[in-house]
Amino acid sequence: MEQYKSSYQMILLSSLTKVFTDEEPLFYPECCRLSGLWGETVSFQAACSFSGNEKETMEVTIDSPLKKYINIRQVISVPSAYPAHEKRDSNYLRHTPGLYPDLLRSPDKNQLILVPGKWQSLWTEISLTSEIPAGIYPVTVSIINEDKQIVASVTATIEVIAASLPRQELIHTEWFHGDCLADYYHVPVFSNEHWEILGNFIALYGKRGMNMILTPIFTPPLDTAKGGERTTIQLVGITEADGCYQFDFTRLRRWVAICKACGIKYFEMAHLFTQWGAGFAPKILVIKNGKTVKRFGWHTPALGEYTCFLNQFLPALKEELTLLDILDDTWFHISDEPRNDHLESYAAARKSVMSHLKGCKVIDALSDYSFYEAGLAERPVCATDHIEPFLQHGVPHLWSYYCTAQCVGVANRFMAMPSPRNRIYGIQVYKFGMEGILHWGFNFYNSEYSVDHINPYLVTDSGGSFPSGDAFLVYPEADRQPEESIRLMVLYEAIQDHRALKLLEQYIGREAVITLLEEDLSEPITFKTYPKSAAYLILIRNKINRAIKQHIKTKS
Repeated sequence: MEQYKSSYQMILLSSLTKVFTDEEPLFYPECCRLSGLWGETVSFQAACSFSGNEKETMEVTIDSPLKKYINIRQVISVPSAYPAHEKRDSNYLRHTPGLYPDLLRSPDKNQLILVPGKWQSLWTEISLTSEIPAGIYPVTVSIINEDKQIVASVTATIEVIAASLPRQELIHTEWFHGDCLADYYHVPVFSNEHWEILGNFIALYGKRGMNMILTPIFTPPLDTAKGGERTTIQLVGITEADGCYQFDFTRLRRWVAICKACGIKYFEMAHLFTQWGAGFAPKILVIKNGKTVKRFGWHTPALGEYTCFLNQFLPALKEELTLLDILDDTWFHISDEPRNDHLESYAAARKSVMSHLKGCKVIDALSDYSFYEAGLAERPVCATDHIEPFLQHGVPHLWSYYCTAQCVGVANRFMAMPSPRNRIYGIQVYKFGMEGILHWGFNFYNSEYSVDHINPYLVTDSGGSFPSGDAFLVYPEADRQPEESIRLMVLYEAIQDHRALKLLEQYIGREAVITLLEEDLSEPITFKTYPKSAAYLILIRNKINRAIKQHIKTKS
C-alpha cells in the first residue's frame, strides 16, 4: 500500500470486502495474494478516500503487463430500506436501512469523483486467457489529479497458472424474468426492442456461469398473487377450434437460438401448475374465433379442461424440443415450493402429466422429504437449511437452492451479508455433489406477488418484502444493457472455485480434495457449518491452484 499525501488514502482489498461509504476498511495482506487459471476472472478492489475541503475529480489508471485483459469499475452504493429479516444470525455486516455497496459501473471517461470523508471502491477484474504465459504479474491501480500527478496507488500481484478451468459441470439456473425487462424498458413483449434486450441480458447470464434458463412457454406462474397476474410473456402461440389446439413454436425457436448462442445448454420449461400447491393452471392466452382470450388461469382448476389441453400440448412440445435437439437437455417443473399440506394436490397434478413426461427430467424446489419418500420427486431441489434428510438418505441427482427464507445459518447473497457467505456456496455444493443449483431471482423487478413494478436502482427489496439482494443480481442500464453487481461477481467466483476443485479432483481424487478443504478446520464443512472468513476462501483457492500447478509440473 502506498500513500503519496496525507489527505489521500488507497487500500488494497480482495473481492470479498464490502466498502461502505462511512467506514474505513481494513487491509488484510493474507487476502491479497491472488492466483488464477486460464479461463478465469480474478478480481480485487482498491478502496479510496481523502480528507479535503471539497470533492475532487480524479483519473483512474491501470499499469500492468496484463492491461489489455483488465476492466475496472466503480462500486456504487444503493439504497436498502429492508436489508435483513428480523429473524437473522450474527453473520451480517449490518441490518439497518441505508446505503449498501453493490452496483458495478464503468467510470465515465475513467474519472472518479472523490467526496471528502467518504470511502468508495474501484473493482478491478482480470480476464485470464491462455494467451497469457504462466507467471507472476503486477497490477497497479492509481488515481491522478488534474496536474497529472499520481496521488495514491496500490499494486496487486497475480500468479497465472498454466492450466485451464474445465468445462462447468454444475447446472446453474437463476430464474430469468423476461417480462420484467419489458416492463422496465416500456417495450412490448417480443417486439424487436424486447428481443434485443433479452439478448443483451442472456449474453451476460451465460457469461457468468448460468447454463440453464427458465423458458416461458407460458407466463411462469411464479410470484403472482392468487387471482392476480403478471405481464404476459408466452413463447408458444396457441389457436383453439372445437377443443383442438394448434401450436406455433416460432418464438420458442428464436429464444432457443439466442440462448444457445450465449452458451446456455439446458432449458427448464415454465411450471405447468401454479406455485405453492399446484391447484390451478398458469395464465395461458389462446386465439379462439379470431380473438385472443385468457383460456386458462386462476379460474381453471389443475385437473379437468386443463388436463385435456396438456394432453395435446405436451406431446407437441416434446416433438418440437426434439427437432430443436434439446429434449435431452430440457427439464420440466410441476409446481414451485409445495409444502406438506400440498402433497395431495401436487401428487394429483403430477400424475396428470407424467405419462407425457416419462423419461424426461422433472425438478421442483421442495424441502419436505415426504415428497421424495412418496415417489413424487426424482430430482428434488432442496433448500439448504432443510437438506440434511436428503443427504442422509443419499438422494441421487440432488439440487440445492436458497432464497429469502434461508436467512439464518446458511449461505446466501443478501447485500447485508459479507461476501464470503456468498462465495462459500461453491465449495459446499462441490463437497455434497449437487447436480445443480437454483435461485429464483436473476432480474425480478416486481414487488412481492408482482402487484407493482419497481425501479431496482431505487427499490432493492421488492417493496420491503425480501432482503435487498434476494430478487436480482443485475440492474437494467439505460442503454438496454445489464449492469452487474458485487454479488453476481462473487457468485461467479464460487462457480469458478467449483470448476477448479473438479480439475484438482482429476489429479488427486475427490476424497483428497475434501481433505484439503477441511484440513485446517475444527469441524467438517456442512451447509450450516462452514468457514466465515475471506482469508479462508482466498488461501484455500491459492492452495488448490498450487496443487494443480504441482501436478501439471509432475505430468510434464
